[in-house]
Amino acid sequence: MRSTARGNASCIPVSWEQSRNRSFLLGLLPALAVLLVITLAPALALFVTSLTPLSLVDPTVSFNFSDPLVNFRQLMQDERFLDSAITQCKLSLLTVAMQLTAGTSLALLLNGKSSVLQYARSVFLIPMLIPPVVVALIWKIIYSPDISPLHRLLEFSGLTLEALTTNPHTALWAIAVADTWQWFPFTLLMILASLHMLPADPVEAARMDGASRIQVLRYIVLPHVRPVLVVCGLFRLIDSFKAFPLIYILTDGGPGNVTEVSNYYGFTQAFNFSYWGYGSAIAVLILAGVFFLSLIVTQFTRNSHDPIKNT
Repeated sequence: MRSTARGNASCIPVSWEQSRNRSFLLGLLPALAVLLVITLAPALALFVTSLTPLSLVDPTVSFNFSDPLVNFRQLMQDERFLDSAITQCKLSLLTVAMQLTAGTSLALLLNGKSSVLQYARSVFLIPMLIPPVVVALIWKIIYSPDISPLHRLLEFSGLTLEALTTNPHTALWAIAVADTWQWFPFTLLMILASLHMLPADPVEAARMDGASRIQVLRYIVLPHVRPVLVVCGLFRLIDSFKAFPLIYILTDGGPGNVTEVSNYYGFTQAFNFSYWGYGSAIAVLILAGVFFLSLIVTQFTRNSHDPIKNT
């Protein structure tokens, strides 16, 4: 009798666990259905469209699947697309480097318990809360010589500065500065959180041993924040593909094709020239690149938090 009672008692938690998991699944089904409709369905339609020469210019060949890889072969031979990919790499590396440098530097300066520093941190977070289109309009005003307060200040000082967005040598830098202004607070916030978790004992021990501030920064602080810094860099590298509003409003891909990145080139092919199949193929390649970077972020985050691998 005792063994039977124990067996029945051991079965109760199992059935309760299954019931709870079933309830969780039923609760997630509405959210999964919405996610399927708004995410997977458009992605599938995009992929199918990329396999066709869909074009409003010639509707007779819109859904022709006889040569599904024709768009991708043409992209590999399209010099303008290859140039746009190189421009995207330049812009991504430039913005990530500037954001990490600015965010880390300000995080080190604002790391403290003073009320003044707390208010300063709040002020520096404001650009990240502004919509990208509004940010683009703000920098459109700053870069326009006729109405720019920056140009007015330089003229008052006896200096002159030409329009940065119309100069092929400075247009990409102008985009990078605007993007850095908006998104460096992300790095600032992450590094500040990491600095707040820095143990005080190693720092105090190093100072008692006569280490200078630069040595403490180099040998204790920077190694502590390095994993967070790498994750921030990977996240910002993924988000750097979304600089479309800045390019659309500030330069329109110009002057020439200097600031024309891959997603903007796909936009012009799909909506300016109505080559929807070709533009969809560009979007698929960009999506594949972002997905690959996302896998790197996931793998690195998992390894950095794995206590077994880190020992």
